[in-house]
Amino acid sequence: MLYRVLYLLSLLPFWILYIFSDMVSFLAYHVVKYRRRVVHENLVNSFPDKSAKEIHEIEKKFYRFLGDYFVETLKMTSISEKNMRKRMRFENVELIDQATEQGRACTVYLGHFGNWEWISSLPLWGSPRAQFAQIYHPLENKPFNDFMCRIRARFGAANIPMAESMHQLIRWKKEGIPSVTGFIADQAPGLNIHLFLDFLNHDTGVYTGPERIAKFMDSRVLYGHVSRPRRGYYVVKFIQLSDTPKKEEIFKLSTQYFNLLECNIQESPYLWLWSHRRWKRGRELFMQYHGDKAADMLSHL
Repeated sequence: MLYRVLYLLSLLPFWILYIFSDMVSFLAYHVVKYRRRVVHENLVNSFPDKSAKEIHEIEKKFYRFLGDYFVETLKMTSISEKNMRKRMRFENVELIDQATEQGRACTVYLGHFGNWEWISSLPLWGSPRAQFAQIYHPLENKPFNDFMCRIRARFGAANIPMAESMHQLIRWKKEGIPSVTGFIADQAPGLNIHLFLDFLNHDTGVYTGPERIAKFMDSRVLYGHVSRPRRGYYVVKFIQLSDTPKKEEIFKLSTQYFNLLECNIQESPYLWLWSHRRWKRGRELFMQYHGDKAADMLSHL
């Protein structure tokens, strides 16, 4: 029933959906004030050199984009392949095709930047030989979780729960199926952290799981740089980080990813997900929690 209702809403043309988006953003920003304090604190702390006026402008643009993200994700329920290919373009896809034609896997670093849900349309651009997939955290709300998995799989990408990621990727490798897997790796990790980096003017604990998986799989490692030429249109340009991850120094791939993501955010700050509590678990809490073991945990993968 949920899917049917959302499907009917998704049939509305983009221009009507964007009117609805403007209404949602106005309510979220001015009336409900959805996470206004979190967004403001994150922006102020991340951009200490920006004026109050500049921060305010980014805030307003972010809430407008949040409304767009909502209706664009809804539109995935019914959008045609032709329309999706027009609105979400990929550049340097040959980096993926070259690897998969050789039977190799690809690890693709992504962020909560732009409409990351639309990136699940990548199979429309890649080799049919490859198995495309995205790693995700299952949601507690099962009907909504099922809905999100269904729309993410519309264009041929598989959904892999994070806890099952290594098992599934190894299975495909044994079966001779080259995989192309997207990792959104900019979330706030738990306290089982192996690395802290300087990211957006914060001492930031980060996930190193994608790096470990890339080294185990010996995959080609890419970063997806996202831009938004205009409303409702995105471009993802793939940038190669490494073709020999096993030979890279420890944490080099993770560091490269966060450096590129920060540059991406600096270009268009409003396109990142500022409403999440990215820095809720800092180094001090980590040290308190692990005590004498903390130093050893930060010394190796």
